[in-house]
Amino acid sequence: MMRKIISILTIALLLMACDEKAEKTDGYVINGTAKGVYNGMRVYLKASDERSSQKAQDTAIVMDEVFKFEGKVDYPQMWYISVSNVNGFVPIMVENETIEVNFNKEVIDNSTVTGTKANEALSKYSKGFKLLLDKRNDISKQFSATMNSTNTESREEISKKLGEVNAELSTYPFKFLKTNSDTYFSLSLIDNILKSNPIEFNEIDEAFAKLDTDIKNSPYGKTVQANLEALKKKNEGLAMLNIGKVAPDFTAPDPDGNQISMHNIRGKATIIDFWASWCGPCRRENPNVVKVYEKFHNKGLEIISVSLDKPGQKDNWLKAIADDKLNWHHVSNLNYFQDPVALQYNIQSIPATYILDAEGKIVAKSLRGQALEDKIAEMLN
Repeated sequence: MMRKIISILTIALLLMACDEKAEKTDGYVINGTAKGVYNGMRVYLKASDERSSQKAQDTAIVMDEVFKFEGKVDYPQMWYISVSNVNGFVPIMVENETIEVNFNKEVIDNSTVTGTKANEALSKYSKGFKLLLDKRNDISKQFSATMNSTNTESREEISKKLGEVNAELSTYPFKFLKTNSDTYFSLSLIDNILKSNPIEFNEIDEAFAKLDTDIKNSPYGKTVQANLEALKKKNEGLAMLNIGKVAPDFTAPDPDGNQISMHNIRGKATIIDFWASWCGPCRRENPNVVKVYEKFHNKGLEIISVSLDKPGQKDNWLKAIADDKLNWHHVSNLNYFQDPVALQYNIQSIPATYILDAEGKIVAKSLRGQALEDKIAEMLN
């Protein structure tokens, strides 16, 4: 009899194991609750593209205050959950595991995501960051209240506290990363910091290096590492554009198609002037540049203008040169802001200028109007 009972129990356990195996998925399952959200409301699972715009990856329908997503991702990544007619969204680390979401439509920041290590880290990070934001908001209110006060000592003290909490906010991500190197959320955090064009490259590089090996070697880790290397090269290039550095040489076609090298036309003072025929501020500045050139060319001033005119608009470029009487050296690849010289000199807007001395060192940047004339006079008089 006992042997029969044991056999029955064994079969039952095997059946349960089979059922569990059948229910288990190699993708993600997101079980959501949405108290107070009406039946039929749509829930969106979104991912950010390269421009940080959120695009829906999947849609679910709320029924009896619950919803569910199922799918598969190649690697854990930060996505977002939103509900129709509810402002805001809930960040979620989507990975091929079971994840529980409690969507709070009244106070969306009070929504919770649990079930995986990465989401626990995300929750921990968000809570710490929100505490600092609340602290800053409170101090900002105190500071605003003192604006009309004659108590300058109190205002200065509050201003100091505001500066301190701002410093805490800026360093918070890196402090978090130092103590959370074993989660994919940290990799996602590093990726998001990189996308914001940071200046704290060394801190990011150090944080990535300290991540667990399996995270760094994952497909996502390899992508982030490639972005790190690209940023490193960019930073090295930007360092070459600092005042005191020798300006990078370049070669580009003139209006006749001849290749002109900046190095070969450099004078005792040289202005590299980035402009375009379509640029109103550039055209308004041109008369001043003409005046400076006519006044100082005989004393050793050279100008090389790099046009960011668009493809197919060579005639516009040439007409602007003639109309504005720009009688110096001109080059352009007619490729807008993707011009190789513009990229080399990190040109984000125009007009933009670099002023070089006789040795080709950068002595000033972004000078216009009287400031430009004064600097050239200082160099050549």
